[in-house]
Amino acid sequence: MAGTLPSELTSFVGRRQELAEIRRLLSAARLVTLTGLGGVGKTRLAVRAAAGLTRAFPDGVHFAELAALDDPALLPQTIATALGLRDEAVDPADRLARFLADRQVLLVLDNCEHLADACATLIGKLLAATSGLRVLATSRQRLSVEGEHLLPVEPLDLPIGSGTSERADGWDAVSLFADRAAAVSPGFTLTGANEALVATICRRLEGLPLAIELAAVWLRTLSLTELNDRLADRFALLTEATRTAPPRQQGLEALVDWTYQLCLPAEQRAWERLSVFRGGFDLPAAEYVCLTEGSTDGADADDGTVLNVLAGLVDKSVLVRERDTYGHGARYHMLETLAEFGAARLAERGDPAEPVRRHRDYYRELARRFTTEKITARQQEWIARLQSEHANLRGALESWLEEPDPRPALEMAGNLSTFWIAGGHLVEGGRWLDRVLARDSGPSRERARALHASLLASTWLGVRKGFGGRLREYRSIAAHLRDPAIDVELLVCEGVSRYFLGDPRWAGELLEKAQEECAAIGKDALPLQILSYLALARFVLGEPDAEAAAEQAVALCASHGNPPWYTALAVWVLGLAVWRRGDVRRAERLHREAIRLREPAGDHSGAALALESLAWCSASDRRFTRTARLLGAAATAWRLSGAGRIEAALRQVSETRAAAPARNALGGEAFEQEYARGAAMSFENAVAFALDERRTRTAPATSSRHPLTTREKEIAGLVAKGLSNRQIAGRLVISQRTAESHVEHILAKLGFSSRTQIAAWITANES
Repeated sequence: MAGTLPSELTSFVGRRQELAEIRRLLSAARLVTLTGLGGVGKTRLAVRAAAGLTRAFPDGVHFAELAALDDPALLPQTIATALGLRDEAVDPADRLARFLADRQVLLVLDNCEHLADACATLIGKLLAATSGLRVLATSRQRLSVEGEHLLPVEPLDLPIGSGTSERADGWDAVSLFADRAAAVSPGFTLTGANEALVATICRRLEGLPLAIELAAVWLRTLSLTELNDRLADRFALLTEATRTAPPRQQGLEALVDWTYQLCLPAEQRAWERLSVFRGGFDLPAAEYVCLTEGSTDGADADDGTVLNVLAGLVDKSVLVRERDTYGHGARYHMLETLAEFGAARLAERGDPAEPVRRHRDYYRELARRFTTEKITARQQEWIARLQSEHANLRGALESWLEEPDPRPALEMAGNLSTFWIAGGHLVEGGRWLDRVLARDSGPSRERARALHASLLASTWLGVRKGFGGRLREYRSIAAHLRDPAIDVELLVCEGVSRYFLGDPRWAGELLEKAQEECAAIGKDALPLQILSYLALARFVLGEPDAEAAAEQAVALCASHGNPPWYTALAVWVLGLAVWRRGDVRRAERLHREAIRLREPAGDHSGAALALESLAWCSASDRRFTRTARLLGAAATAWRLSGAGRIEAALRQVSETRAAAPARNALGGEAFEQEYARGAAMSFENAVAFALDERRTRTAPATSSRHPLTTREKEIAGLVAKGLSNRQIAGRLVISQRTAESHVEHILAKLGFSSRTQIAAWITANES
């Protein structure tokens, strides 16, 4: 399980003492919270500290950004996403606890203050259910979890006072100012002539990293003396206006307001309106929200002017251009502190609702566009785009739910149906659909399509509660509307649902009827789903025309540009049909193609299906060692997906046509050893194994059964028995730190990332 930390876009300055203290605290405590005011540098410090601890956490260092998350109920799912887990139907908190139970992970939770209660509850549960988990949190307040260790993050250290003889360049605040000043004003260096003035500026900024960075950017246009003079005037004014605020908040607010006043009027208006975004935005979204009808402000005149204004805000460090953003389009984000400031100024103007309306209108339209693009070659590109806009989609849905008319919210949630499924957000999508459907409304196309989306999500997740009632309502609305498009969508929904509910014959009849009606009304998108599921139902029933239906599905996907999610389903079902006919070589090629199509989206459940069907192919060729490994790899992929096996018919095929023959041929012990080798693979290595590719380092081959020292083999054996580092230390009469070092060396030698993999390897290599 690889770690994920945000990239550092600028150099890191100072904080040596804090970094050492974090390392010391995490060696003894399981929860360390960095506290301090906004802009003091908590996030940068946490990321740098975590980056230095990667070797100490063999199962990964993972970062979860919570600033854009408003709904506490989505906290477990947000953390699960950071850990690379897919959605599932069970309680996400329970899922996290089970997943982390035997892993050594450092979880960094950033910006917890607005979710303090939810964070405290979840962290407490996870720490109680695990032994190797450590949490490093940042928050403006303590989380009040038992065993929590606090580390207050203070402003950067400063020269004691003006007029001293001490050098200024040894202080972190001055070093930061000099570094950022040199970045915007090439050739700037600290000298004996300017270091006293720089020290004065840093003292006025109270050593706050954000304040220092905002001030340094103005050296493009101001001299140090001019900068110092303006800071003095501005702070004096705003300190009086915010006398009740803590001193450092006065300084930060003063600096932000000063930056605001130095912006052009058009930039100020844009700053305010852009504060409605969550988690970043791209240029088209900014243009839509910033433009207003009938405005005389230059910022609202045309798209080109908005672009110029954005460039001005980037220059002033109000906006940050994100690296590695979606496609070729730039994305921007605004620091939380600056967004809060902009929102307050927007409220003072008297109409904060207007930018919010434009924001939600934009993302409603984006969801509409996705419904047409999702059946084209651009499907994966669109899913990636919606992933980057996830926080904004949530914000727009929340806003629509506050409106008296429920139809826009119903429409938007329904239009995102494929994103919820293919993007790995089934549980969250189901929750949004539950919320929008809970609103009172009469029969409408929007409600029918939201019911369609909800029923499909429920069948994928195996959720049965309330299923019958919603299906009856869907039928009632269809009868009321008498819309042929709604009627055929109902047939598709019922057909797919019946397959997952275990009635493939009824499913086939419904899907055949839906296919006929689609042809009658000229709809060509729904058959992308119909034909694949019809072929799957026929395969399960053993009907000979399953292959013909699957071939039709593949051809139809090709005519639409091969949208990856639909094409992978069609290709996989075709592989099942040709395997049953005995064409094992072609079946293998098709299943591998299905894996390649699913891999970019991280579709673990889809890949698990293909891994199992590849195991069937290997068993047909009597390659039973490979069969067992593929089945083990599939089991791990299922576990990672969170969805579990969707229906029993294919599970029965795996047992009778793959697992049982392999077990009989190899013997029970050898089968379990090979299965363990497959289960010990990472998802990436499992995919590479299935595709016969070399990508990353794999587990040692059996020709080098024990590359470990005698002591390491002894400790690996104890790990395989489930002993913790503390228990191993007690058993061998060594220190816990020595035991931890041995385990770390074992993981490195074997190319593994978890203790579970060590256990599987030991099991597989016992003589």
